[in-house]
Amino acid sequence: MKALKKTTLTLLTLACIGSFFSGCASPQPRTSVAPYPLKKCLVSENELGSMGDVVTEVYNGREVKFCCKPCVKKFHANPEKYLARLK
Repeated sequence: MKALKKTTLTLLTLACIGSFFSGCASPQPRTSVAPYPLKKCLVSENELGSMGDVVTEVYNGREVKFCCKPCVKKFHANPEKYLARLK
């Protein structure tokens, strides 16, 4: 019984120390991401969600949404062509 109390006390002490030091870690800098302004896929111009789950990526600090994974591949082949649609 004494060993169980000692083990429990040791674990609680370690948990408290761990909690203290985890709060001391320097926070990660937050980068702002420009939100995606359209309700359509940037590549195909299909309605978002019409082809299943929407695929979201961040490209050069801008959120970009696609209707499907094949559109992501097309986008990466020529991103400037598609990003021009946001202007």
